[in-house]
Amino acid sequence: MPYRNRTVRLALLFASAALMDLSSGVAFAQSDQSPDSTKAANASRSSDSDEVTATTVETVVVTARRRDEQLKDVPSAVTVFTAEKLEDIGAKDITELTRTTPNLTLQVARGSNSTINIFMRGVGQGDPLWGFEPGVGIYVDDVYYARPQGAILDVYNVDRIEVLRGPQGTLYGRNTEGGAVKFVTAPLADSLAFSAKGSVGTYGETDVNLTASVPLSDTLRIGGGFEHLQHAGFGHNLLTGAANDEQDVTAGRATAEYRPSDDLFFRISGDLYFDHSNQRVGHRLTPGLHGDAPVTDNVWDNYSGMSPNNYVSNFGYSALARWTMSDQWTFKSITAYRAGSTDANIDFAATPSPELQVPGRYRDHQVTEELQALYTGGRLNGVAGLYYLDSYSAGAADTVLGNAGLTLYFAGNARTHSFAAYTDVSYDLTDQLQLSAGVRFNDDIRAAAVFRAFYLGLGSPFFGHDNPLYQLRTDYENKRHFHNTSPHFSITYKLTDEISTYATYSEGYKSGGFDMRGDSYFTPQTSQGYGPESIRSYEVGLKGSFLDQGLSLNLAAYLEPYKNVQVTIQTPATPPAVGIASVVANAASARIEGFELEGHAIVWGPLAANFSVGLADANFVHTPILASSGIVDFALVPKWTGNFQLDYAWPQTVLGGALDLNAQASYRSKTYMYTAPIPLLDQAGYTLFDANANWVSGDNHWMVGLHGKNLSDKHYRIAAYYLPGALYGDTQTGFYGDPRTVLFSVQYRH
Repeated sequence: MPYRNRTVRLALLFASAALMDLSSGVAFAQSDQSPDSTKAANASRSSDSDEVTATTVETVVVTARRRDEQLKDVPSAVTVFTAEKLEDIGAKDITELTRTTPNLTLQVARGSNSTINIFMRGVGQGDPLWGFEPGVGIYVDDVYYARPQGAILDVYNVDRIEVLRGPQGTLYGRNTEGGAVKFVTAPLADSLAFSAKGSVGTYGETDVNLTASVPLSDTLRIGGGFEHLQHAGFGHNLLTGAANDEQDVTAGRATAEYRPSDDLFFRISGDLYFDHSNQRVGHRLTPGLHGDAPVTDNVWDNYSGMSPNNYVSNFGYSALARWTMSDQWTFKSITAYRAGSTDANIDFAATPSPELQVPGRYRDHQVTEELQALYTGGRLNGVAGLYYLDSYSAGAADTVLGNAGLTLYFAGNARTHSFAAYTDVSYDLTDQLQLSAGVRFNDDIRAAAVFRAFYLGLGSPFFGHDNPLYQLRTDYENKRHFHNTSPHFSITYKLTDEISTYATYSEGYKSGGFDMRGDSYFTPQTSQGYGPESIRSYEVGLKGSFLDQGLSLNLAAYLEPYKNVQVTIQTPATPPAVGIASVVANAASARIEGFELEGHAIVWGPLAANFSVGLADANFVHTPILASSGIVDFALVPKWTGNFQLDYAWPQTVLGGALDLNAQASYRSKTYMYTAPIPLLDQAGYTLFDANANWVSGDNHWMVGLHGKNLSDKHYRIAAYYLPGALYGDTQTGFYGDPRTVLFSVQYRH
């Protein structure tokens, strides 16, 4: 089907659905909650009966447009996970969102335990190397996280998580062309409150989570959270016995809130994160060339000869000041500092000999400041702001090529100064019709210094080896200046009080920069850097409830032309060098189109269902440079995603409390690990099955949970390495999602 015809047909489907709903005379009921972010229905028990009846779903307030509003009024695709929902499904970290959110890939990067790979609607960042920009923004309490290391955020001390799909360039700026994930921490309670949770599970898992809130006076509160997560690993190094895919994470968050008057509010927060988990070594799908690394029966076992030690640490603090000047005007200041470091060992080849071992070190820090003015005036509402970011990242890595007796050392640093001004305003022309418009001006300066060289022997002087220089490949410093204007327009029409439709146009962009691996000897143009990429989005949607709240649906169809796509092109290096030279270039355009459906239905009494379907049809517009490089597909982006969940609120009191049971199936279609098909590595479509049981005492103090994940024990790849040829040990290595796990938790809340 021609491209335009498919898009038009999707739009017509939504229009016809809306007309059918109007003509059928069905009674609608209000639904303020995302279908995928609430239990099937809130259950209420009458004082004189154990009968469970369905009630209206709770109202959820989100800040997707930088101001408080009901989720159903936001003219874009947003999924919200409340703290209750995250507890119900036994979510440990934000990778759990991948199972239930359409067109979202959010998972652990290869060779890591806490580095993030994230894509929305086909847009993201496949290589989390320092100096590269993400395509999806991550925010914690409106503070931008530029660093992918340590960004697998654990679920504790959380109020909700908002997933904003599609370009967010107007309100969230650069590097949100695919969307944004907003992690909102729990506010401090007005009275003394604390929670203690302990969990034990398979593979020696032992987790501890603590939160507390203490009012020191009528105006001052302090609180925070602490967690320690640990399990013994899913496999072992068969040479040394060291654990593989283990977890050893300690994290904490502290907050102080001060409200001297009804008009003034201040909050200071700080957080620490330490990950001392061992190196996550991949599973060889082909035996090693020297016969010392056979294909193991357990996909989590390996024969790596490299040290497993890895250390990741992040810390940061932020300060929020809010002044409510009047009923109409509120002003905010959000100031933040973040820093992180990583000492990593990655064995690409997973063999006893150093065929492809990469020790690396990374450091970064950032300062951000945002000033906001919010206006609420009845029919007119809006926000305007100024934003500043100053970030620095640096790193160095050895690529030890044991089969060649050489080490490729590369190092560099990248500095970013970014300034933006933005505004977004909505106006209710009538009680049914609302118009919104916004724009953001971005000004970015990116500077870099890059060094690349070959050394004789196994290891460079930077990592303590006294080996001579063999050949210098790259040594430059450069700076580039980028400008961008990202507009946004939307129109919302309420067909009734309970159902609305919208159409939105938005833009986003990802800044240009410099390739920290660039080989200027082989590709001299790398010293000039690469330019920004940009995306436009045309989205239509429908939100509402049907059958007197028995059914609620959120639908969206989108078309996203994607220009100047930054792609990494790899080419064999020329003598006297060996190996692979890469260059990042704006070598492609693409088209992404699809739809998303999220629904919630009361099946019968206490039984309800949640479901979602996502289509992301992403295709490159091929050019000669793509064809010569073998780039034909989007990596790590399944075309189809889906989820179906049943939730049963037990109709009688169980042991003096309420029991809730839920089970879900999550589907992802075939996924390419690289931008070209590699049959041995590419992951075929698969389905994961999970089940959860949650009991809450009648006084709401005690919670007991039993959570089973991947109950069919499916082996599925989430990342891979592909390095063919004798020099690299003919490496094809896969990294797998977690096997079947069972976790039992007990929590006390006061």
